[in-house]
Amino acid sequence: MDSLAAGRAHTAAFLSLIVALTALRAVTAAHLPLSFDEAYFWLWSRRLATSYFEHPPLIALAIRAGTALLGDTSIGVRLTSFVASVAASWAVWRTAAIIFENRAVAWTACAFFNLTLMLTSQAMGATPDIFIMTASAFLLLSAAELERAKNRWWWLGAALALGVALLAKYTAFFLCLSLALWLVLTPAGRRWLASPWPYLSAVLAAAFLIPNLVWNAGHGWISFKYQFGRIGAGHGNPLHLLEFLAGQLALASPMILALALVALGRETRQRFQGALGMSALLVWPALLYFTVHSLHDRVQGNWPSFVYPGLALLAAAATENVHGTAMRWLARLAVPVALLILAVSYLQAWTGLVPLGKAEPVARMTAVGFDTVAKQASALAESEHAAALVTTRYVNTGWLAFYTHPHMPVLQAAEEYRWTDAPAAGQQLLNSPLLYVTEHPERELRFVRPYFSQVTFETCMPRIWGGIVVDNFCFYTLRGFRSGGRSVRIPLAYLP
Repeated sequence: MDSLAAGRAHTAAFLSLIVALTALRAVTAAHLPLSFDEAYFWLWSRRLATSYFEHPPLIALAIRAGTALLGDTSIGVRLTSFVASVAASWAVWRTAAIIFENRAVAWTACAFFNLTLMLTSQAMGATPDIFIMTASAFLLLSAAELERAKNRWWWLGAALALGVALLAKYTAFFLCLSLALWLVLTPAGRRWLASPWPYLSAVLAAAFLIPNLVWNAGHGWISFKYQFGRIGAGHGNPLHLLEFLAGQLALASPMILALALVALGRETRQRFQGALGMSALLVWPALLYFTVHSLHDRVQGNWPSFVYPGLALLAAAATENVHGTAMRWLARLAVPVALLILAVSYLQAWTGLVPLGKAEPVARMTAVGFDTVAKQASALAESEHAAALVTTRYVNTGWLAFYTHPHMPVLQAAEEYRWTDAPAAGQQLLNSPLLYVTEHPERELRFVRPYFSQVTFETCMPRIWGGIVVDNFCFYTLRGFRSGGRSVRIPLAYLP
């Protein structure tokens, strides 16, 4: 009876924690302004296509769905991502319940997943990473069901998970590799090799990629050249490896990551024969690749996001049978340390308590303090009778389109490759007065000067957060468009 009561108390405590963390993410998602990538993806959602320069189309479709319900607001842009994060949490919980046959450990896995800064950051934003994390969680669930129930219809679940991942981000190929390794290396997987189901699942998953391939074929394979061109790019720098390791330590929380690595080592020594074999095989390919990649180029912290459902399951497994003083302390400190990291992160995100300027991620990536810049742009456009805004960086293109009121057309004069499907600005618009906005006039004025006979400096306006100047935006009026006899295409990135 004492054990049953303890289990119920454990469940109640962890369920309450997960609900509180989920609610806090929802409130913060509604409060924080958009990051530059989110605003950029919002522009994608206004012109739907089967693929885009950097990613497959799922993020654009997700934002379009959210804004159709809640309008062009922060929470509207992020709504579908938030729902996906809740679905991912459920999938992690259900997978753990199947693997461990212990509800307490299942709630521990779900809590660990929700306590990671990786899930927190991705669930509060509209990025492709939350969708590949969700797909990863459901792929693990499908593998667990295939191992437990041996029900062939769960191959449909695996195919759908891989298909969604392929619609979200190109790192989905790691999920495909992990499932293939599970088929070959584990007893549960090998029993399916003689059946048609894995192969039918592969065909169904690949079908999700076909529209993307068709789009890329018509655009010179621009997405694949950009993304896969990173594989051999860069120069050797040992600091990149340290950045990668430190970043994952913070994003996973040190104790949760340590527990996960203990279980990962155990599963590896057992040659992936246990129920956690798929979780370990999800982690290893990505861990090896990103470690090698970091030896010659920087690895962005969010790139391995898809392994985090597996890490949560592995960490929970390490707490199931704790032996030794070190393991006991890891298990005891996992939740408090993760909560401390989240508390500091939320406090900084809401208040900018530590004024780090552009070195601070929230200030660097989100539009905090941008409202004054947007108001200045609107006032200058009105006074100068500007028909449109002009930018030379996609970072500013999205923010100006989203936050300037009344909304105005936005032209992109330097990154045409990002706007291959956008219409070109017409001659009438180009012959009108335009307002150019830039953070780096010393570097970027060269992109607009050749096309306008008059480039007139107006003013500069700082973007301030936490009492520190993050950026300084300068405004120039452009008049007298001239093509110089050349064929000039300036994409109309945003049209209200």
